Amino acid sequence: MAIKFELIHQDKTTGARYGILHTPHGSFETPIFMPVGTQASVKTLDVDEIKEVSQGLILGNTYHLWLQPGDEIVKDHGGIRGFMNWDGALLTDSGGFQVFSLSKIRKITEDGVTFRHHLNGSILHLTPEDSIKIQNNLGADIIMSFDECPPFHSSYDYHKESLERTLRWAKRGKEVHQFPDTQALFGIVQGGPYKDLREHSINELMKIDFPGYSIGGLSVGETKAEMYEILEFLKDKMPKDKPRYLMGVGSPDDIVMGVANGIDMFDCVLPTRIARHGSAMTSLGKIVIKNKTYESDMSPLDPNCDCKVCKNYSRSYLRHLFKAKEILGLRLISYHNLYYLKTLMKDIREAIKEDRFAEFKDKLIKEYFD
Repeated sequence: MAIKFELIHQDKTTGARYGILHTPHGSFETPIFMPVGTQASVKTLDVDEIKEVSQGLILGNTYHLWLQPGDEIVKDHGGIRGFMNWDGALLTDSGGFQVFSLSKIRKITEDGVTFRHHLNGSILHLTPEDSIKIQNNLGADIIMSFDECPPFHSSYDYHKESLERTLRWAKRGKEVHQFPDTQALFGIVQGGPYKDLREHSINELMKIDFPGYSIGGLSVGETKAEMYEILEFLKDKMPKDKPRYLMGVGSPDDIVMGVANGIDMFDCVLPTRIARHGSAMTSLGKIVIKNKTYESDMSPLDPNCDCKVCKNYSRSYLRHLFKAKEILGLRLISYHNLYYLKTLMKDIREAIKEDRFAEFKDKLIKEYFD
């Protein structure tokens, strides 16, 4: 079996779970946050830095690596791992999110999705079989079923039609998966805001029998309250003995709410994306380092953080780097944001093990947003 999940402890007052995810390239305590390496690169960081800010499990993007440099070239390097000189574990998405994000330049049929290349406009076609073949070539430890991610507030009828097609695509993908013993293929729960569709989705996916399950179609424009309602609904519907992965969620409040509802795995581009605009995640809340208030501030970015950025540089210096348009500023805030989330996940796991996660969650949300 490509992966094994051990559920070790569940918090007494919430759905928060502490466990260990075993993969061919390492074992990882959960809940875990996985930095996103879209183009076989976590933006601005080298692999040694990625090791410092992650637990050793990161993401690659199927759609982008298919287009550039091409999955066959990546395969010739020994997969993403050899391509980027990464000796840790990997997860790849399916390309399905691009069905959502490129909605103006694509057409969906039963066979698959026809795209226009987001840069040069050329015609591309991606089927469930193609997605699995590409991911087999990329060589990740965990791969995703090809799915459609409809806009959250689409009509009930559209979500139902899309969901049934996604279930058929999931079966097709599993049938052509070449390496089930070394690559774990996850099913993806869809259904938008409609609870009966969400329940139907997870029940049908369990019949297909995947080694793990992702929750898709969230963090795509709905309110936080709507997202949390769906997570709470699914909490007791999903298999207890398999990992649960909430796709595309990475803000501290959403992470702790996800954990409270039984989520084991998270990923998001948010920490590096906001870093490139000068926003830092800290134990004191979000800091926009470009603001003038930090011009002469000699204190560390986060006084409660022991990362190399907070140990060595002042807020004043970091602000200077952004105002001077120095690339180092982007690198340092990206590093810090990922380190912050790595530390947050460690603290979350300790709180779960000690049955105090509810208090931890409430304290974080109050401190971060008040």
